[in-house]
Amino acid sequence: MSTEINYLIPWLVFAIPILGALLMPIVARIGEKIRDYYAIFITLISAILCASMLPIALAGETFHHQVMWISALDITAGVLADPLSILMSNIVGWLSFSIMVYSMGYMKGENNMTRYWFLMVFFIGSMQLIIFSDNFLQLFFGWEGVGLCSYGLISFWNKDHKKDYVGTVGKKAWGIPLAYSPTHAGSKAFLMTRVGDASFLIGILTLFYFSGTFDFMELSKSHTWAVELAKSGLLIPVALFIFGGAIGKSAQFPLQEWLPDAMAGPTSVSALIHAATMVKAGVFLIARIGPIFVTAVENISLIMPFFEFVAWIGAITAFLAASQAMVSNELKKVLAYSTVSQIGFMMLAFGVAGLTSNFIVGYVAGFFHLTSHAIFKASLFMGAGAIIHQTHTKYLNEMGGLRKQMRLTFIAMTIGAASLAGIPLLSGFWSKDAILASILGVESSFTLIALYGLASITAIMTAFYSFRMIGMIFFGKKSRHLSKLEKSSGKHIHEAPVLMYAPYVILAILTLALGFTGPIYEGFLANSLGHHLEYAVGMEIHEHVFSINLIAVSTSILAVLVGCGSGYLFYINGKLNPIETVKNIPGLLTLQKFFVNRWYINSLYYIVFINGSLKLSQLIHKHVEVGILDKLNTVVPKFSIILSTLGGKFDKYIVDGTATRIANFNILISRNVRKIQTGITEQYVFFFALGIILLTLLLFG
Repeated sequence: MSTEINYLIPWLVFAIPILGALLMPIVARIGEKIRDYYAIFITLISAILCASMLPIALAGETFHHQVMWISALDITAGVLADPLSILMSNIVGWLSFSIMVYSMGYMKGENNMTRYWFLMVFFIGSMQLIIFSDNFLQLFFGWEGVGLCSYGLISFWNKDHKKDYVGTVGKKAWGIPLAYSPTHAGSKAFLMTRVGDASFLIGILTLFYFSGTFDFMELSKSHTWAVELAKSGLLIPVALFIFGGAIGKSAQFPLQEWLPDAMAGPTSVSALIHAATMVKAGVFLIARIGPIFVTAVENISLIMPFFEFVAWIGAITAFLAASQAMVSNELKKVLAYSTVSQIGFMMLAFGVAGLTSNFIVGYVAGFFHLTSHAIFKASLFMGAGAIIHQTHTKYLNEMGGLRKQMRLTFIAMTIGAASLAGIPLLSGFWSKDAILASILGVESSFTLIALYGLASITAIMTAFYSFRMIGMIFFGKKSRHLSKLEKSSGKHIHEAPVLMYAPYVILAILTLALGFTGPIYEGFLANSLGHHLEYAVGMEIHEHVFSINLIAVSTSILAVLVGCGSGYLFYINGKLNPIETVKNIPGLLTLQKFFVNRWYINSLYYIVFINGSLKLSQLIHKHVEVGILDKLNTVVPKFSIILSTLGGKFDKYIVDGTATRIANFNILISRNVRKIQTGITEQYVFFFALGIILLTLLLFG
């Protein structure tokens, strides 16, 4: 393959889906089937182009191509095809393709499919634009593109029927409803991610002010910008502002509340946005900028507070979301909380990378878990969609006993859940174990113990809710809802159509394959990403050889035994009754309610930002608009009337009066003067002579 083609391919990876999406309405006019296959074909072409670049990633090489964009500011547009972007693009490309195929079955019979395909394809193109962009500004366009598409996709069922609500209608926490319509959920996602995007924009514009460039390669080569930022005390703030974008897009604390409610969208959307692509954008951003900040700072201790912040945000988010997944009764919400939690693990790994002497260990662990999670979580989401389609319910307690009727779905979801739980020899076990091992390299004892403890507890909770989910869906007796459904319809619940189950079964097989080759894949990542960091970013990399860390492995196995064991006893074996157990242990019911109500964080946000804004507007209306402005609106006209009345009187009595008096005086004078105008010549001669005599006397007197 020639160099010219190599440079062109990264452009085409995102250009083809974006242009393809824009042509979607035209293609739809030809025919619905052609439109559907066209959407899948566009996605497939993009994925194939991603795969064609894998040899570059295997060799650890980097290709960089630029064109002038904004000449006045010397800003270029470009693509950066390196191991990080190529591997990420393949994850996004191929998972997106599998989800698009799944959509053919899942969305069959839905209205407004042209809009659906347009948003899905444009979303994929925008995500690939993020991945291959060689600068912050270009990346930001893709960043906003996925945000806009996510709003449209989450709100896809915009008629807001009660059946499409996420959450249980009528449930409240602190008086705040816990069920939201699709349009409400879409708006919530859009607004909350915009908070992160505003932070991101502030960060990159400040960075541009000090560096004069948005270009990643330029920032890697010249480090004067880091020196200037450090002198100004802005190095950490700028890094944190940029990280704010990742917090919003990847639903990390404190901007995590939008993602569970985003489950109001179609399950295919959930699989695409909340498993494989958009929520990974924030993780990818940290993977891209982390090495740049590390290499740009001569004294690594200057940037360590940033990485510690990233690690703590990840650990807190992972724990917080896992606790909510343990008690959620909605299938998709369990997976949503799980996604938030697992992304927290990834953030923890990338944060830990900057807190250890061997950056590559945490870096590889984070990317390994990103790969592993994207595959098994996309499989789980698609399997969940098939189950919801068949059972006509989203609630776990209305399912049960489905393992015989949906065998393939049962096997695929069990593999995915087992990988999520960290069962040994599955992909999730290796990647989660790598994260735990990376934490053990943290130099600060307190940080090490705290982060490791929090991650270990979260691993136990993850194993528990994974088996709880599988137990409630596939084991035990059929629920009343299912029995009633089969009786009323006269049909038994059966396996999903092949077009739906094929994608998630294949992903389950890939999960197994990645599990069996876990150490090999980790070694490949260490070699490829390490080579990239060493030669493209200029980072000094210590050789990373795969090895078993006994402490981390023991912790992982213990977490599986405790979490999966308790989940098995409560929800699969049935020897323990979860409802009775919660009632009998003091404080557990209160804790369960606390978790069910989302730690009251969601309610607090509504009280402060929504209700607070409404109350503030009401106060402003009452005291400012009505109390001041409306009164001013009344006083000013009255004052104007008084002034005009006074003006009228002044005009009448002063101006007009003065003019009248002057006129009357002139008339009086003219009348008196007119009296001496007799018209008799002798009198005029007499007065003329008298005047001459008087003038003579004055002159000679």
